[in-house]
Amino acid sequence: MRFYIDDLPVIFPYDYVYPEQYQYMCGLKKSLDSRGHAMLEMPSGTGKTVSLLSLIIAYQQFYPGRRKLVYCSRTVPEIDKALAELKRLIDYRRENGCEDKDFVGLGLTSRKNLCVHPAVSKERKGSVVDARCRQMTASWVRNKAKTEGNIELCDFYEKMQDMEPSDLLPSGVYTLEDLTDYGRANGLCPYYLSRRVIPFADVIIYSFHYMLDPKVAELVSKEFERDSI
Repeated sequence: MRFYIDDLPVIFPYDYVYPEQYQYMCGLKKSLDSRGHAMLEMPSGTGKTVSLLSLIIAYQQFYPGRRKLVYCSRTVPEIDKALAELKRLIDYRRENGCEDKDFVGLGLTSRKNLCVHPAVSKERKGSVVDARCRQMTASWVRNKAKTEGNIELCDFYEKMQDMEPSDLLPSGVYTLEDLTDYGRANGLCPYYLSRRVIPFADVIIYSFHYMLDPKVAELVSKEFERDSI
């Protein structure tokens, strides 16, 4: 369905919008218009995610100067659920005449969840996956491999080095499974690919600790523009 909040046309992927959802979206728009902060609350199970995504994607596409949406969640299943909701929304918008040209939405998660290396991906512990990955991708290891022939490198990581970040991922919304499948099919590392395309993404969905943990934030969140939502 389509409705307006002030002058903003909102595409909502369901046949009915509840009053609580509409009020939530009105509050979101007010905070975006003022470029301020907002603390909004809705009961569990009332459609917060689809309301937030519907309003902010509409805002991004309607007003010039698209701002990146950074959506934080708690668990990997919740991240993937939000990505699936975003994917459904973008498909619905396109079915209803919205171009959403060059739109990119994806999630960030650990190496263990995204690794496609035939041997490393079989490891059960995330710490082991991290360690083995670094043993094949660290700059000093790659430099050493130039002079020594017995150093194992990751082919999925190496292939990315000859590509421009803007060419790594076609437009679209990628669940974590979509991203893994794309990396495996194209010989690219999904973990590092997702980080390389951060500057070009319209929506990034990841865990709270990616923003709140100073060490992780320094590596990931520093890529975000200051006016990100």
